[in-house]
Amino acid sequence: MNNTELNFKKEKFRKDETFLTKSADYLSTWSQKYVPDAFVIAVLLTLFVFLIAFFINPTKPQEIVKSWGDGFWTYLAFTMQMVLLMVTGMTLASVPFMNRTLQSIAKLANSPQKAYILTFLISALAYYINWGLAVVVGAIMAKEVAKKNSKAHFPLLVAAAYAPTALYSAGLSSSIGLTIATEDHFLADVMGVIPTSETIFSTSTIIIFLSLLITLPIIIVLMAPKKNIVSFNPSHFTNETIDKPSKQNLTLAEKLEWTPFLGITLGIIGIFYCAYEFFNGRSLDLNIINIFFLSLGLLLHGSLNNFAQGFKEATQSISPIILQFPFYAGIIAVLGSSGLGAGIIEWMSSIASKETFDIFTYWSAGLVNLLAPSGGGQWALQGPLQIPAGLELGVDPATVAMAVGWGDAWTNLIQPFWALPLLGVLGLKIKDIMGYCFILCIWVGIVTSVLMLFLY
Repeated sequence: MNNTELNFKKEKFRKDETFLTKSADYLSTWSQKYVPDAFVIAVLLTLFVFLIAFFINPTKPQEIVKSWGDGFWTYLAFTMQMVLLMVTGMTLASVPFMNRTLQSIAKLANSPQKAYILTFLISALAYYINWGLAVVVGAIMAKEVAKKNSKAHFPLLVAAAYAPTALYSAGLSSSIGLTIATEDHFLADVMGVIPTSETIFSTSTIIIFLSLLITLPIIIVLMAPKKNIVSFNPSHFTNETIDKPSKQNLTLAEKLEWTPFLGITLGIIGIFYCAYEFFNGRSLDLNIINIFFLSLGLLLHGSLNNFAQGFKEATQSISPIILQFPFYAGIIAVLGSSGLGAGIIEWMSSIASKETFDIFTYWSAGLVNLLAPSGGGQWALQGPLQIPAGLELGVDPATVAMAVGWGDAWTNLIQPFWALPLLGVLGLKIKDIMGYCFILCIWVGIVTSVLMLFLY
């Protein structure tokens, strides 16, 4: 390759980079002006679904309102599982040595490009393990990397920390993958119990996961702004710690609170239980994951006081999710009772063939997720319709379930619900990162759709 050809390719790359950067800047500016608070979005979506449901069922407004009110409490058990999944993961991430480890890793980000890539990759690893854990890991990485690199655009760093949410359905805390691997799940009579080896650990899932893992940080770097950089502001954060009292001044009650014996002992018992269940054939499910992270947190935090403090701080960060989850549960109920959700799913299924069924399932899941951003809740709505239709066409129910999971994770990028804990920890609003997430959402949709066409 001569110098002329090399210079031409460099110039073309710069032009492409400029176009993507300008697009990201434009969308970021637009979202700052027009994207409201996440709770406002939840209420607007509720009213929108009501409006469409009343239009479809004009003679049954009282039934629609009743289904919404009843739906508020439909997913209480699942909500508690999800809350514990996030809180235990976040509590584990707050263990001091993990915090120090992340601070050491952040020192590697000595340029803006490295800052974005490193934040994404560390957050992606955490998302693969547990998306509750990823909230704090991503927040710590974004904050520590930004403190060491004033030229990195902080909102884009936060978007990089959140972007791996598109990968979570292939990870160890995949709500759909774990649900259908659980004995006596609600669709067991229709599709049986599907082991995780056929869903989150399948070859096709791993290929899609790695493809997104490699390409997403490239897109993030290409979106980086060249001007109007918003740097990290350390004055927005305070580091509150609780000092252990002097041993001489401890009462019996305080000794019990601070002794490492109780936390370590209970943590070991919990981990032993998980190992026993796993080696006796139990698959990963929500309950076993929760017990494991709870036990590991107790073990690593040492004292019950440290663990309780970390748990308290984590709970404060996810309070917006606890507030908004019932609203989205109500939306799911209206989608089900009005036939709106079934209409969306059945319409896409009706125009699909055996070869394209998974792709249409993916697209419909992405659309439904904008209204009902809960993998488990969405599966409760979409699974009973999608699985029988897929079986009738001869489609593997494991790929159908993963298509729903990928669709759910895909539009999480532009549905603010699951970004709330991360944003709460870092002091930003959804409008600060939405412009970048929109471009990432387009890329994830294209890559995943193409790969599904060949792999599923």
